[in-house]
Amino acid sequence: MCGIRATVRFKRAPAELEEKVGDGDLHGSAATGVNLSRIDFPAGVDFIDADLSEANLRRTDLSEADLGDANLSEANLRRADLSGADLRSADLSEADLGFADLPGADLLLADLSGAELRDTDLSRADLIGTELSDAYLVEADLTETRLMDVDLSEANLRDADLSEASLLDASLDRVR
Repeated sequence: MCGIRATVRFKRAPAELEEKVGDGDLHGSAATGVNLSRIDFPAGVDFIDADLSEANLRRTDLSEADLGDANLSEANLRRADLSGADLRSADLSEADLGFADLPGADLLLADLSGAELRDTDLSRADLIGTELSDAYLVEADLTETRLMDVDLSEANLRDADLSEASLLDASLDRVR
């Protein structure tokens, strides 16, 4: 048995990015692969159109943040607070959102394909037109969630709570 252990090392946040945090306007910022987990973001921070791909945002408070059109592909958002966040058209493909809080988040037309969403709170979230193919939604809370025109093909929904969720025109091919 071969034991391969991968260590992920994130880059330190650039000084100019840390300086912009205070005013809450990080519109269009680039922070690919950067460790942002220790930064105290102001409420409602603006990350519109930012590139946060592969960034570490573990346990970060991004409640009410505007992340519309942001690139968060392969980002670590494990246990992050994204309650009420605007994630419209955001790319969260292959992102780790396990145990994260997203109640009331707006994920209209977002891409969550292949995302890790184990035990994630998506209650009352808007998932209209969202791409969730191959997403891992085991034990996820989807109560009162709007799942309209979503692609859930090959998604794993084992033990997910879909109580009072609206499911309309969804692609459910090979859902587990």
